[in-house]
Amino acid sequence: MSVPRIRRSALTAACLALTTAGAVALPATGAAAATTDGPLLSYVVNTKANHGQTQKAEREIKAAGGTVVASYQQIGVVIARSADPGFAARLRTSRTVDSVGASRTAGIQAGGAEGVTEEVDAPAAAAAGGAEPLWANQWDMRQIGVDRAHATTLGSRSVVVGVLDSGVDAAHEDLAANVDPRLSASCLSGSPDTDWQSWQPTASSHGTHVAGTIAAAKNGKGIEGIAPGVRLAAVKVVDDGGFIYPEYAICGFVWAAEHHFQVTNNSYYVDPWMFNCADDPDQAAVSEAVRRAVDYSRRNGVLNIAAAGNENIDLAHKTVDSSSPDDTTPGERPINENCLDLPAELPGVVAVSAVGVKGDKAYYSSYGLDKVTVAAPGGDSRYQVPDTPDGRGSVLSTLPGNKYGYSSGTSMAAPHAAGVAALLASTHPWAGPDQLRTLLVEQADPHACPAGVFDPGGTGLYTATCEGTEQNNGFYGAGVVSAARAAEGWRN
Repeated sequence: MSVPRIRRSALTAACLALTTAGAVALPATGAAAATTDGPLLSYVVNTKANHGQTQKAEREIKAAGGTVVASYQQIGVVIARSADPGFAARLRTSRTVDSVGASRTAGIQAGGAEGVTEEVDAPAAAAAGGAEPLWANQWDMRQIGVDRAHATTLGSRSVVVGVLDSGVDAAHEDLAANVDPRLSASCLSGSPDTDWQSWQPTASSHGTHVAGTIAAAKNGKGIEGIAPGVRLAAVKVVDDGGFIYPEYAICGFVWAAEHHFQVTNNSYYVDPWMFNCADDPDQAAVSEAVRRAVDYSRRNGVLNIAAAGNENIDLAHKTVDSSSPDDTTPGERPINENCLDLPAELPGVVAVSAVGVKGDKAYYSSYGLDKVTVAAPGGDSRYQVPDTPDGRGSVLSTLPGNKYGYSSGTSMAAPHAAGVAALLASTHPWAGPDQLRTLLVEQADPHACPAGVFDPGGTGLYTATCEGTEQNNGFYGAGVVSAARAAEGWRN
C-alpha cells in the first residue's frame, strides 16, 4: 500500500518562517553556485561542535560554492544550498564538519497542490443537551473519554501544543480562539517567517484537521477537541507539494524549543526517504540533524508526538522500502533496523499507531514492538464502522473555511495522543517531557494482541503479526490513550 508523505491513508481523498534565538538567516553571496552542473539542492551540514563551529562551517560552505540559508548554533546544524554536484564531497573533508547530506533528490522548485478531505455540512445550532452540533459523529472522542474528561477540565491556557503541519486556519470558527499568532510561524522559506499569511494553509487541509482534534473550541459550533482550553501554535512545515523536507522539520523543532511549547504533533515523515539509512552518507547526515533538533526541543521541555505510518509495516522488522525517494523516482531497496522513520523512531518521541471504532488496529496502521508507544483513534472505514448518524469510520474534524470533514490515518491518531498529552500537561504542570511521556503510557488503556495473525476482513491484504504483552505490544504499545484518565490528575 503506497501513501503520500503526510501521514494519511487512502481511505479518503487527500487531506492534508521562523524567528529563533541563534538561528541566523544569511543572504546569498557572490560565491554561490560557482558550479551549476546539477540541480539546486538543499543540504544539512552538521558541525563537530555546536557553539563556535557553525561560523567556521558557514565560511567553508561559501568557499565551496554554496549559500547559507539558516544557521542553528544551538544544535550545530547549518542549512545550505548548492547546485554543484561536488559540494557535499568537498565539505566532508573539512575538520569542522561532522557530516553533510542532501536533504532532497529533486531540484528546489514549487510543487503541486494536495487534494482535500471529504467535507460535511455543519448544523447551525448545538445539539440537544448542550453538546456540540457534530458531537454525535465524534465516535473517536467518546472512545477515549473526552466527554468525561471535560466534566473535570478543558485544559490549561498555559499549555501550548505546536501543530507542525501544513498550516492552520486561524480564522476558523472552532479554532480562532485557541490559535496563538505570536507563537506561529512558517519554516518553508528556509529562514524565519512569522508573517500571519505565511503559516496559513494554502494547498492542504491536513494541519487544520489535526488542530481541530487537539483543541477545537467547546463553543456550540461544529465539533469539540480533546483539550479546548489549551493554546495552539501553527508551525508550517509542509510545502504546497506535500513535502516535509529535513530543513523544514529542523526549523520546526528548534522553534518549538525556543518558544517553550509543551507538546508538538508531527503527523508526517521527513522526506524524501521514508526511512533514512545509516550506511548512506546523505541519509545519515539528515538523521543526525533531525535528531539534534528533536533532542534540543526535548531538553527545552517539549514532548514530541509522531504518527507511526500508514503502510502496515512492522517497524521492528523492516525489510524493503519501495516508496523512496518520493520527490523523484522511487525504487525498491532493502532496509533494516538501521534505517529510521523520522521523527517517529527517534529517542524520546511518542510514536502513535491507529485504531478504529472497535479499538482494534486500523488495517493500514504501521506497528512494531518497542516502536509504537501508544495507540489512538485514527479511523478505519473499511472494517470498523461506527453506529453514528453519519456512519463514518473516519475521524471528523475542522477544515479551512469554517468547514468540517472526515479523514483517516495515523495522522489522525497522533493528534489524539497530543491532545491527551496536553491534558496531562495541564493536570501536571510540573511535568517535563519525560514525565509526560511516562504519564501518557501509564494512563493508556492496555489492549492485548489478537490471537494468531491479524487479518482484517479475511482478505489477506493487510495481514500483520502482533508481538508482546498486553501492557506493551507492537500494535498498541502501552494501550489506547485515555483523556478521561488524563483529566483525573486535575484533582491532585
